[in-house]
Amino acid sequence: MTTQTIHHQTNKKKFSFKNFFHESYSVGIILLFCTLLSLILTNISGVGEFYNSLWEFEIPLAHELHLPHTLLHFINDALMAIFFFHVGMEIKREVVAGELSSPRRMLLPVVAAMSGVLFPALIFLIVNAQSPYQAGWAIPTATDIAFSLGILSLLGKSVPHSLKIFLTALAIIDDLCAILIIAFFYASNLNLIWLTGVIVSVLAIFFLIRYYKSKLGKRLILILSIVTWYCMYRSGIHSTFAGVVIAMLLPIDTIRVYERKLHLPVNFVILPLFALANTSIFITTSALAGLTSTLSLGIFLGLFVGKPLGISLAIFGLTKSRILPTMSSSGWLQFMGVSILAGIGFTMSIFVSTLAFDDTAIQDTSKLSVLIASFLSMIVGYFWLRMAFRGGEKQLVNDSISRSETV
Repeated sequence: MTTQTIHHQTNKKKFSFKNFFHESYSVGIILLFCTLLSLILTNISGVGEFYNSLWEFEIPLAHELHLPHTLLHFINDALMAIFFFHVGMEIKREVVAGELSSPRRMLLPVVAAMSGVLFPALIFLIVNAQSPYQAGWAIPTATDIAFSLGILSLLGKSVPHSLKIFLTALAIIDDLCAILIIAFFYASNLNLIWLTGVIVSVLAIFFLIRYYKSKLGKRLILILSIVTWYCMYRSGIHSTFAGVVIAMLLPIDTIRVYERKLHLPVNFVILPLFALANTSIFITTSALAGLTSTLSLGIFLGLFVGKPLGISLAIFGLTKSRILPTMSSSGWLQFMGVSILAGIGFTMSIFVSTLAFDDTAIQDTSKLSVLIASFLSMIVGYFWLRMAFRGGEKQLVNDSISRSETV
């Protein structure tokens, strides 16, 4: 081996390491690591009690100022608003200038996503009919973008580009559905005074964005964004929804700038903190016994069965109605593999678990069920797609999606 070849390989390794934080799989790997670390620390004798109580640390003066009063609440109510702001920008970019920018391009992922939300919710409600767990019906409806795309990226160049686009669009629409569900179904008693404050501050931000683009205007927008979040927090609508509202106000030409600035803090600070704080679960005999409850069964069946079933039936319906062209068995296997990956709930599902139930024991059962169903969806989806891509019919999926845009 020549010196030049060794030098080239060394540079390649350095380059790969430097770009780790920009790879699609990196977020999923870090979230998985944080989840396992949190579960291990929580269940180490003598360490777990301290680690768990760390997230319940009371923030000084927070109660008096009507702010999130513990570290856990601060992460879930304040920092996650920044995450939702990031998701909101991604939704707007795709709708205005991306893969969802025309009705024809939106049709397949929209129908698949809506069906993929409806079926898990119905399965959960059937399993938990007339039980105290009905409020958790939205837990299995969400798809985690970072994990699902991360697993897909591990399959390398064998994945058709259009299949990645389909999963991305599906997960984005899925997130939008989850955001709307949180806003309308998990709101507490509405306070009209604070809701008026939200409307006034949003109108002020809109005016500044449109007519006052100086540095002072940008500072005022930042201040008013915090005001919007606070008013939303006090209004009864979950405060994270403020992030989405503000994202929708941004002009499209500034969205990429904000996305670049927030990429690292959102994906490698906020989401890992969320994972560490919300997966501090004591795996006790009672917690394991809770996995046999209808709550756990509803979440598991919703994510692992309902998601792929809903998405696959939607694609089947579009094919039968000739909106999509007929696919080969290999093409069907690829779409079904992606629909299994959509059963990776994680971030949104765990987040909804904290909103649906006040009882921490029920929350822990929900979170454990989400983790088990998501992990199984990762494993099965990955090996299913590895098998599907051996068929060598990469172009068939590309053709199916591209031809659907022209029908």
